[in-house]
Amino acid sequence: MRLEVLNDRVAIELDAPETETPGGIVLPDNAKTKATRGVVVSAGPGNLNSWGKRQPLLVKKGDRVIIGQYVGDEVEVGECTFRIVKEEDILAKVE
Repeated sequence: MRLEVLNDRVAIELDAPETETPGGIVLPDNAKTKATRGVVVSAGPGNLNSWGKRQPLLVKKGDRVIIGQYVGDEVEVGECTFRIVKEEDILAKVE
């Protein structure tokens, strides 16, 4: 199955949430936070501007990004889970 997002949307495959602290303490399930880093797997063509031309996105497939903890919608495609967000919800690209 193929996932293709529209307009200014981006599909992100999130990294697994951290299960222990840097000091080695194992976190219980209720203390784990949602993952906020991941890889862009699909990016839309961009929104139309006021002149009717597409405004391309600043991120592309393969970019590592940081997003807000509670933004976007989680969707399952096959066995994979993705978070679909608007480009404006992406906080940063990670090199």
